[in-house]
Amino acid sequence: MEKLIYRPTRITPLIFFDPSRGLLELRGKSSPENALHFYSKLMTSIEEFALQGEQNLVANFKLEYFNTSSSKCLFDLLKKLLLVEKNGKRVSINWYYEGYDEDMQEAGEDYADLLGTTFNFVETEY
Repeated sequence: MEKLIYRPTRITPLIFFDPSRGLLELRGKSSPENALHFYSKLMTSIEEFALQGEQNLVANFKLEYFNTSSSKCLFDLLKKLLLVEKNGKRVSINWYYEGYDEDMQEAGEDYADLLGTTFNFVETEY
């Protein structure tokens, strides 16, 4: 499995996935016109990692904003991360949010509740 790196734009986040290190990071704003298309390769890579990867996984979500279609894709991505866990690897999900951004904190809390899992919430300043 190869690294997956998407450089950020004004409407898409940085995506960095290094299967050999067990590291995933999303950072920035997510409002692509076609979120399903934008996230499809990452989804496939996570599925492959769930089946073939040998590392535990740390997933860092450092998002400043995401639109409705990205929200659905992020939820699907988080579900795929739980597949990694079901296949015997430990998954740590770190959800970063700016201290004043209660909406982003609540979005992470909602995802964690819907998935029945625990996130590490990290208050930060971008």
